[in-house]
Amino acid sequence: MTITPEDISRVQNSFVTLALDFDPHASFFYDALFKHAPDLRQLFRDDLAGQGMKFMTTLQVIVEKLGDEEDIATQFMGLGRTHSALGIRQAHFEPMEEALIDTLRNALGAEFDAETEKSWRKAYKVVSANMIGRGEIPE
Repeated sequence: MTITPEDISRVQNSFVTLALDFDPHASFFYDALFKHAPDLRQLFRDDLAGQGMKFMTTLQVIVEKLGDEEDIATQFMGLGRTHSALGIRQAHFEPMEEALIDTLRNALGAEFDAETEKSWRKAYKVVSANMIGRGEIPE
């Protein structure tokens, strides 16, 4: 899947709203994730606030470097391997995508239009494919 410069711009511009205050968005993300896939709760530590901050700051780095996969290839590999060691499997990426989309829709409201959603889904597919492939996340 190819992500265009326009997609990258939409993703980066819309992420600014999330970056203003990570805490409520991180909490919303995990609530949404566990609604989509309750079985995933057991894979996460009890301190979701700390986990949420780590998730959002990592997402910020990835968003800032979208389109420059080689620059963050090592990070993708590390993220993939870490997630694999924690028990994350390829099938878990789908509910994570839906939770992220729910979070963006909640945070951005009307600004999260169809084109912005499409761009985020494309970006998510690129990022998750890199994490899965480079991190050797099992099926």
